[in-house]
Amino acid sequence: MQNRNTELIDAARKKFSRFRELSAEYGVEQAWEAMLKGFPELQKQRMGPLLAKPTLIEGFRQAIPYFNAMGMEMEAVDISNNGMDAALEIQKQCPYLEVCREYGFEAPCTVICEMDIEASRRAFPEMKGEILSRQALGSSVCIFKYERPLRKDQDSRTHADPETAEDSTSP
Repeated sequence: MQNRNTELIDAARKKFSRFRELSAEYGVEQAWEAMLKGFPELQKQRMGPLLAKPTLIEGFRQAIPYFNAMGMEMEAVDISNNGMDAALEIQKQCPYLEVCREYGFEAPCTVICEMDIEASRRAFPEMKGEILSRQALGSSVCIFKYERPLRKDQDSRTHADPETAEDSTSP
């Protein structure tokens, strides 16, 4: 677990360093766009198999061990409603808070989380993502909401919690 967290922090350091360099040379907006080049394609590779699951919550629950191994303590909650397949991704630990300050950033959100959300939006135009809560701004957790239209083959039974769902064959 420590090794994965170290890899995550090292990758973040490179990202913050590169963003700082590009911002100094071209300004924040152009730096952000430059950092996004190729990122939607990478998001498609990373998230595509998870988002191909019948529901978002199934994909997000499958990602929990990966995020937990990085020390982020992830939980996922199904919030599907009103024709939307939707999930909350809750991160109890932000590994980026300290490292972003090393590079002169007050919060990691723009360089890490907002960029992830934008790359996901570009990679999966049918899906909407937003950041609802940020530890960097004083919240107890980071919360990300993702939603997409319910697929035609989905219904309310698809979103039932497997631990509490009743057998659909009972009267």
